[in-house]
Amino acid sequence: MDKYNMIPSILDLIRWKNLLMIALVQWLIKYALLKPFGVSMSLNGFEFILLMVATICIAAAGNVINDIYDVETDEINKPEKVIIGKHISEKTAYNLFIILNVLGMAIGFYLSNIVAKSGLFSIFVIISVLLYVYASYLKRTLLIGNIVISILVALSIIIVGIFELIPAITPQNQGIQLTFFKILLDYALFAFILNFLREIIKDIEDIDGDYKVGMQTLPIVLGRDRALKLLFALSFIPLLLIVFYIVNTLYKQPIAVIYFLVLIVAPLIYTIIKIAYSKTKKDFQIISNLFKLVMLFGMLSMLLYKYVLLS
Repeated sequence: MDKYNMIPSILDLIRWKNLLMIALVQWLIKYALLKPFGVSMSLNGFEFILLMVATICIAAAGNVINDIYDVETDEINKPEKVIIGKHISEKTAYNLFIILNVLGMAIGFYLSNIVAKSGLFSIFVIISVLLYVYASYLKRTLLIGNIVISILVALSIIIVGIFELIPAITPQNQGIQLTFFKILLDYALFAFILNFLREIIKDIEDIDGDYKVGMQTLPIVLGRDRALKLLFALSFIPLLLIVFYIVNTLYKQPIAVIYFLVLIVAPLIYTIIKIAYSKTKKDFQIISNLFKLVMLFGMLSMLLYKYVLLS
């Protein structure tokens, strides 16, 4: 193992760009969505940073264990991106997995007691266990793994509401707290749908390696062409939901309408067209990145609440 490449390899192993996106989304929830409206929150700035760190640690641990179990398939699907066994030993990866989980759950335990809801600690335990079960078993099963990992992505949004909004509910502010929690649920649903679609295209991209190790993913069960057709049909769901949201909620806010049309609707339409004509691994990678980009722009729309909806 090359010790000089250890840190860059660890950053790649934990998917630092995805973790940065999680942190950004959680920061936007507190400071772009909740704070400008004077919503009651339970955590101060430092405690909120701890919530972000706990979430990132658990997610990073999930990425590590996923790569440990994916070595065999990755050597077929993307040999140039295999880290474990080339740049980092499996033992080091396991140690990193344990350290990240312990740190994430320890912070989660502390925060749960800070908001006087000790039972919330179980959320971190459940997420950690699900990520392990996903990597070791669920991702090999038809759709269940895709659904579970997409729920966990959505939960990274909802967890902010669980720790910030719910403990601060009083009889006087119950209405506004629940209103903003519902907004978070809407964003979580958006993230769930887009991540689920992205999971399908990643399975299509990785069909060769997955087939050789006996996985039962959607493209293996249906065949690549049928899976692509199903993905094409399912991709209209987020598009129609966003158009419905624009027509029913944002129509009086021209800046918001333009933002959604240019940065969310247009890329989604392009992605759907791209799915219809995709044939190569490179095409599938582009589609996967497009879904991630649409998700990012969707989350950045939280910035509109302060500058548009309060005007």
